[in-house]
Amino acid sequence: MITVTAATGQLGRLVVDALLDRGVPADRIVAAVRNPGKAADLAERGVHVREADYTKPETLTSAFAGTDKLLLISSSEVGQRLDQHTNVVKAAQVAGVSLIAYTSILNADTTGVGLAAEHKATEAVIRDSGLPNVFLRNGWYMENYTENLAPALEFGTLLGAASGGRISGATRADFAAAAASVLTSDGHAGMVYELGGDTPFTMAELAATVTAQSGKQVTYQDLSAVDYTKALVAAGLPEPVADMLADNDLAVARGELFIDSRDLSTLIGRPTTPLTDAVTEALRA
Repeated sequence: MITVTAATGQLGRLVVDALLDRGVPADRIVAAVRNPGKAADLAERGVHVREADYTKPETLTSAFAGTDKLLLISSSEVGQRLDQHTNVVKAAQVAGVSLIAYTSILNADTTGVGLAAEHKATEAVIRDSGLPNVFLRNGWYMENYTENLAPALEFGTLLGAASGGRISGATRADFAAAAASVLTSDGHAGMVYELGGDTPFTMAELAATVTAQSGKQVTYQDLSAVDYTKALVAAGLPEPVADMLADNDLAVARGELFIDSRDLSTLIGRPTTPLTDAVTEALRA
């Protein structure tokens, strides 16, 4: 039995799809979700749906019963992740899973990006649990950019503080395919995969791609982290979110979102999705 946590999230649903595409019978997949009502479509496809709230350990214990391999998709609740993930790991120990895979962040043990602290701590908890484990250190999702192109298209400017830093971005579907590959094959215990796209891009190259694909001129305007934060707050984002996004861009500028490992394309058995394709798909939506 393969259990996928956060299975109604944007990444989780794609992992379930990828498992089914790889021929895993639906009745051998557990969609562990906070709100089972949101997973009715998965149940209709024959996938087991079980309540699994990271903040309610009792739901996790029952959700993981009979699980062989478990994918822990990291919580979206920044600042609360470590406690939530620890609950999942403890429940996995009770269930006696043979492998726990965790969606971490690129170079979790060395990067200076603020978001990495909880990932690094979670990796330590998993290692200390004694459970066979594999870390899927995901790089940046292309959707971080392609799902938010409306302001750039409206005003002709893409703002950021990433300087000329290169981003080894890939789509959520690419990362989901990698997770499914690990969950359906052997030899991954103890591995750490640094996952990123084959062809990195800069923010200026992103702007040029948007221009070429949309026919509307978009340029990249590089700001200081302080000015970028102010611009995001002025656009309506809460200050903590704006601070986080600016910190992410500073990490890009330092080269911390670039990787040339080819782990991702190796796991999925194909090249990762090109930026051009991701932008085209976003503009079509």
